Amino acid sequence: MLLAATRVWLPVAIALAGVVLIVLGHADYTSITASSRSLESAAGVGLLIVAVMVWMINWLFRLSLRSNAEREQEEAARRHFAATGRWPDEE
Repeated sequence: MLLAATRVWLPVAIALAGVVLIVLGHADYTSITASSRSLESAAGVGLLIVAVMVWMINWLFRLSLRSNAEREQEEAARRHFAATGRWPDEE
């Protein structure tokens, strides 16, 4: 449950907070000075970027684990070949 919360719900919660800040800070950027509203919407955009980064870190970690599993399967096949002279998937 903690793993699902980290992989899915944490980026969703960060992105939702970012969207809320963007909606609350619907500022007019035509003025030269930034208002507090424009700072809210800028923080919202920053939170959206952070949500994407958290999601990508989780994705890269899952990709790394899958790669390690494939590497272990290949190593087991090589040990089998060294012992029998045949690959495990050969008849």
